[in-house]
Amino acid sequence: MGKKKLQRFAEVDSYPHCFFMSYENAKADKFHIKGKWNELLFKNTNPIVLELGCGKAEYTVGLAKKYPQKNFIGVDVKGNRIWVGASQALNDKLTNAGFLRTRIENIVSAFDANEVDEIWITFPDPQPKKENKRLTSIHLLEKYKQFLKSGGYVHLKTDSADLYQFTLETIAAHKFELIEHTNNLYAEQSENFKTVAEIKTHYEKLFSAKGYNINYIKFLIN
Repeated sequence: MGKKKLQRFAEVDSYPHCFFMSYENAKADKFHIKGKWNELLFKNTNPIVLELGCGKAEYTVGLAKKYPQKNFIGVDVKGNRIWVGASQALNDKLTNAGFLRTRIENIVSAFDANEVDEIWITFPDPQPKKENKRLTSIHLLEKYKQFLKSGGYVHLKTDSADLYQFTLETIAAHKFELIEHTNNLYAEQSENFKTVAEIKTHYEKLFSAKGYNINYIKFLIN
């Protein structure tokens, strides 16, 4: 690992709004902040929103700025990526943005039942050869159900037409409630779609510049 990455890992580990859940803690279900995110980190009772596979956490930070009445947690396994958003949140003095470094498959060990109000999945790896690793696979959606409140939305933004179609098929197959969807977000005129399009991740800008359509789905799993 390069010197720069090591430095970023050390900084992330020192940040008061960043947490690391090891495989051992997840397996033993002994993560100390589980069920206490509002109490120990945010010091309020506001709704908690997750960005899963947050990467550089542009969405986490963007949402935290836009909605100060909610709390946001970016989750990713890569500390080097999280460092970007976590550092920005610290510099911008955002008190409603936190970060968790762990694998998404261990996510159930990080949050208690009904602790999370909403989930965003923004430009995840579409995992073309590993269906169970897709962040909208039924394998992982069943995990999210264990901590997502009833009526809590799941949002997906992706440039992948295949992941978009796969997610729609998963929603239909398991009788989840599809709220709205589009395979060309920037062509839509409704106010809700315009709001969804306001915050753009690094990858979203790259894909849009190359002419890719941005797909969006909003659905319920509880």
